[in-house]
Amino acid sequence: MIWSSTLCIRLSVLALLFAFSAAAAVEDGELINGDFETPPTGGFSSEPGISDGPVTIPGWKTNGTVEAVESGEKQGGMILIVPEGAHAVRLGNDAEISQEVAVEKGALYSVTFSAARTCAQLEALNVSVPPASQTIDLQTLYSVQGWDSYAWAFQAAEENAKVVFRNPGMEDDPTCGPIIDDIAIKKLFVPDRPKDNAVVNGDFEEGPWMFRNESLGVLLPTNLDEETSALPGWIVESNRAVRYIDYYHFSVPGGKRAVELLSGKEGIISQMVETKPNKPYRLTFSLGQAGDACKQPLAVMAFAGDQAQNIHYTPNSNSTFQTANVNFTARADRTRVAFYSVYYNTRTDDMSSLCGPVVDDVRVELSGSSMVRFGGLGLILLLCCQLLVLVLV
Repeated sequence: MIWSSTLCIRLSVLALLFAFSAAAAVEDGELINGDFETPPTGGFSSEPGISDGPVTIPGWKTNGTVEAVESGEKQGGMILIVPEGAHAVRLGNDAEISQEVAVEKGALYSVTFSAARTCAQLEALNVSVPPASQTIDLQTLYSVQGWDSYAWAFQAAEENAKVVFRNPGMEDDPTCGPIIDDIAIKKLFVPDRPKDNAVVNGDFEEGPWMFRNESLGVLLPTNLDEETSALPGWIVESNRAVRYIDYYHFSVPGGKRAVELLSGKEGIISQMVETKPNKPYRLTFSLGQAGDACKQPLAVMAFAGDQAQNIHYTPNSNSTFQTANVNFTARADRTRVAFYSVYYNTRTDDMSSLCGPVVDDVRVELSGSSMVRFGGLGLILLLCCQLLVLVLV
């Protein structure tokens, strides 16, 4: 009996520990030592600490030339950029770091991280959770600070996911390669489509993890797969990124999140929405400026099916945004809705950081659907009005 009781207690404790660890593993937020501020064995060194060992970076497995770098550290005449805090990690030729996390099989997750360039001619960073993988081009610097934050999404194929960051480059200097910092994960949910709106996640409230000090927003690079998008419902179908912004650091038309369009025609977001062929529809959205000193003029090209309309943002002293609309007739069961910035804008305070118009609260509904929403009551009111007109005549 004593043995049985002891066994039951041990099994119960193990079950609780398993449940706790599983629950803790899938919490949204920073990965273990995702900011790389936990000191390696022996502490941080003032000299570049190149290592090939598997336990050099606490919480991470390493392979190849991986280096813990410190803010203000110099290499030749170059000062290494650390995105946040005092430390980050640099990946040399074909080097990688990885960390295993427990996830929900079949669920959609996004990985947010910050990256900076160093001395490589063609710098890129491959982020993967096998078998999913994407190489992100770091050649374009979107902000004058010298680094940017990115988000990438994957669908969990198994209950254990291995998050891998690898430098695919091969430079003469084996230490040249991207610096990465502030790595976080978030479980994504695809919002239900509203009954009176064909657009999924039209308010952009569901998206990747954003740190509260994320003053640069989060870049969403090219992604043509709507099933694994860091911005559920939407894809980025161009070779440049768009910026996911929040109301803590930017002007947002509604809610807490919105999208800032960058790089002119090179930054396009789109969605295929469900429509009924030969029915009239209206696309409406909020258009504004992010409050980031973006140089005027600001304008978007809005697409809805076979209709395209150039809409300029007209500043108003009482508001930082305006409502725009495009009328169109659906030609098929699915209709493409898309936006890009008409101009290639930069900020007036540094003349370098990329910026652009803000889009939010995107809706696609049947034209005259405001009457439809009232159902039978709307029809009765319409008939009464027509009767009244006839009587008066």
